[in-house]
Amino acid sequence: MNKLTWQDSLPEVWEATQETLYMVSISFLLTVIGGIVLGVVLHVTSPSGLWPQRVVNGVLGAVVNVFRSLPFLILMIALIGVTRLIVGTAIGPTAAIVPLTIGAIPFYARVVESSLREVPVGRVEAAQAMGATNGQIVRKVLLPESISSLVAGATLTVVLLVGYSAMAGVIGGGGLGDFAIVYGYQRFNTPVLLVAVVVLVVLVQILQSIGDGVVRALAHRR
Repeated sequence: MNKLTWQDSLPEVWEATQETLYMVSISFLLTVIGGIVLGVVLHVTSPSGLWPQRVVNGVLGAVVNVFRSLPFLILMIALIGVTRLIVGTAIGPTAAIVPLTIGAIPFYARVVESSLREVPVGRVEAAQAMGATNGQIVRKVLLPESISSLVAGATLTVVLLVGYSAMAGVIGGGGLGDFAIVYGYQRFNTPVLLVAVVVLVVLVQILQSIGDGVVRALAHRR
């Protein structure tokens, strides 16, 4: 059988790229939502937060640290049962969304917590003096004031997810990582493997440029 050339692999590359974009986009949306919620809770329950709760903050912080300390490949394997329970299968792009999201939420939650901590205390105190509730302070002071930092963190997160999605190919998660392993590594086809690498690099560059552009636009509006 003739060895697959990189030109012949382009249709498979395009399909794998679509799978990667599907995995990353869905998991990114879920990660941003979950990360903001978890990050806000971590911030407001901290000793200097709006609603100090030492036990709640300690437990959530410990859980976040545990998930952040686990290598993603190990996390994927550990979550196979959970993934199968949620989506009915542990293989394919849809299944990969589960560990991608669970792996990225703790990372972005810490980003959100750090961003909220950078908001000047004086602005929070001014809102409290005007009678704003904790919920109003979060929605109208903390999140708007930290939006640039949140977007910058989201950019880091989406790049992280692209890398995670490539690793998902090790257990049949689909996408460019799976393509690189099946058509490149396992068949000792270096040119085809390099095509997958180049596409991943270009994808990361595009996403990083978009994120940086949004951050600059937000900075100019302030």
